[in-house]
Amino acid sequence: MKRQYLIFFSFMMGISAVYAQKPYEWTFSAKKMPDKKFEVHCMIDLKPHWHVYSQFTPEGGPLPTKFEFVKNPLYSLSGPAKENGKMITRHETVFDVDVKYFDGKVDFVQVVKIKGTAKTNINGSVTFMVCNDEQCLPPTTQKFSLAFN
Repeated sequence: MKRQYLIFFSFMMGISAVYAQKPYEWTFSAKKMPDKKFEVHCMIDLKPHWHVYSQFTPEGGPLPTKFEFVKNPLYSLSGPAKENGKMITRHETVFDVDVKYFDGKVDFVQVVKIKGTAKTNINGSVTFMVCNDEQCLPPTTQKFSLAFN
């Protein structure tokens, strides 16, 4: 019985170690553009051997990265976020689909058009899943808020 507790404890410590040291880091910023536009940069930096899935991963595959922006009458979004990074496409037999993912650094860029001259914030979240060749961490949601002046 003691051996089973020891094995269980060791397993839980291993999981805790992975979660304590996230294999990714998000940063969020905004860059002013002409014509009352801003680029919202949502950048993820992944540790070696980890990847994040594209927003455009086919249905039936792993969880795609998904951005949600809180509705605000002071701005509008211009199309979906663009993905800047080294995309890898690979057929996954587990899902029987071609999955698209990134490793290293990925910059998701959403263009936002500001209406009027009022100062406002853009609030949102990104839901994503990171994996390596051995495991996937559970889907996570990261919130963000940026001020536009």
